[in-house]
Amino acid sequence: MMSEIPVKKKRQCQPGPPLPANPEDHVCFPGVVLCLVEKRMGASRRAFLTALARRKGFCVEGANRSSLLYLPSERVTHVVSEGNSGEEVVEWMKRNGSRSVGAAGSGPALLDLSWFTESMSAGQPVEIKARHCLTVTVHEETLQGRCQVAAYACQRHTPLAHKNQQLTGALEAMAEESLFCGSEGRSLAFSRAASVLKSLPWTVRSLKDLSSLPGIGEHSRRIIQEVLEDGASAEVENVRQSERYQTMKHFTKIFGVGVKTAGRWYQEGLRTISDLQAHHAKLNNAQQAGLLHYRDLNSPVTCSEAEAIVQVVQKAVEQFLHGASVMLTGGFRRGKQTGHDVDLLITHPTEGQEVGLLSKVISWLDSQGFLLYHSTYRNTLQALEDEELSVSAATMDRFDRCFSIFRLSSMTWEHDCELNGSGGAHCRKAVRVDLVVTPYSQFPFALLGWTGSKNFERDLRRFCKREKKMVLNSHTLYHTEKKIFLSAASEEEIFQHLGLDFIPPEQRNA
Repeated sequence: MMSEIPVKKKRQCQPGPPLPANPEDHVCFPGVVLCLVEKRMGASRRAFLTALARRKGFCVEGANRSSLLYLPSERVTHVVSEGNSGEEVVEWMKRNGSRSVGAAGSGPALLDLSWFTESMSAGQPVEIKARHCLTVTVHEETLQGRCQVAAYACQRHTPLAHKNQQLTGALEAMAEESLFCGSEGRSLAFSRAASVLKSLPWTVRSLKDLSSLPGIGEHSRRIIQEVLEDGASAEVENVRQSERYQTMKHFTKIFGVGVKTAGRWYQEGLRTISDLQAHHAKLNNAQQAGLLHYRDLNSPVTCSEAEAIVQVVQKAVEQFLHGASVMLTGGFRRGKQTGHDVDLLITHPTEGQEVGLLSKVISWLDSQGFLLYHSTYRNTLQALEDEELSVSAATMDRFDRCFSIFRLSSMTWEHDCELNGSGGAHCRKAVRVDLVVTPYSQFPFALLGWTGSKNFERDLRRFCKREKKMVLNSHTLYHTEKKIFLSAASEEEIFQHLGLDFIPPEQRNA
């Protein structure tokens, strides 16, 4: 026999949908005053939840039907939010005129929507537990007390992992779209704004945090504000979903295809790789190879794969020039665990011994079946005093170099495949590899230039030109007023010439 369950006495304060003229006449819990945060919740949902709470006998402030303004008062005891952090709720309340947000332990309770829904189900305020609470980190430093952010990326430490991923992702999408549209200046503006945010040791939570930052233009600020307030930018999402952006992004991932070629294909009505094949688009050798190995070339290259390639190239180099070194640069030198390609610098401590080395190395690699495609360029630098080199920052690289698609089939890679249960024959992978041979005296400049990041290098050259009256490229550093070349035995010495604090590679991820 089932035990009898006493029937709950029906509360008198639980009427139907019609709201009284004065909501407070219907309050059952006078010690509880709710505030529903509209940010991310939205106006219509907040109105619905407000009506629900009032029907249950709760007092809700800040929902004046005759005004769109939200003015939470000192009476508020419970602040309820959906999808926001504690810091975001505090900032939102301050912006909306609340003076009841105090230090930790004071002011109203900051609660997740889960407390609200449980209270509505119970028909009364439930006990506040830890899982209901939004935590607020107490920052000892004020905005004014934070470190000043330098104007140039080469003056800032920028680690791989930073605190503003969502904001920088939105800005970088806009930078990419601007480049696809042929607006390089606009693209640079978005890139520089993203670069600044990457260097910040704190999380941007409001537009006030941007007040003292360099390089954040009005358009970037609007996008940042949208992301902060709504969790996403409608403009950025429209760009990401647009056919043009997706098509351009798809085509420019093909090895050998730049923005100009991708734009022409788009204008011709082509949208996919299948379209390129069906319409017999005219492709050069690099593009044909890129199309053939598209999937491999757009899958991440791991550190172990990059190191396997270094070992193969080192073996080839040693056969023709004992004592030569092979240095892994690019994103891997900056600490990345994966990348899109592998950049290698080759040099020898005896100046001049490196001449002719690249052609021998490439021939050997090709004969051993390591190369699926390669295109070599001979050193066109006649002398370091070349006038064009000394006055142009655009002349970035005139070394012996080879842009190739490498077939990764080293023992390391095959061993990894065996561990994964696949045969070695199916584990060969196409990888983009750039080989550059540099004279020993120019190696520090080449190492600095090929390490990146792109924004770091761009700002470093801009700093040289504007602040130091110098020209820096992958070959040398030239003082335009004194008309002298400045030699350096290391990256550190280059920074010293420029009067800059040395930034280690792992902090150059601008």
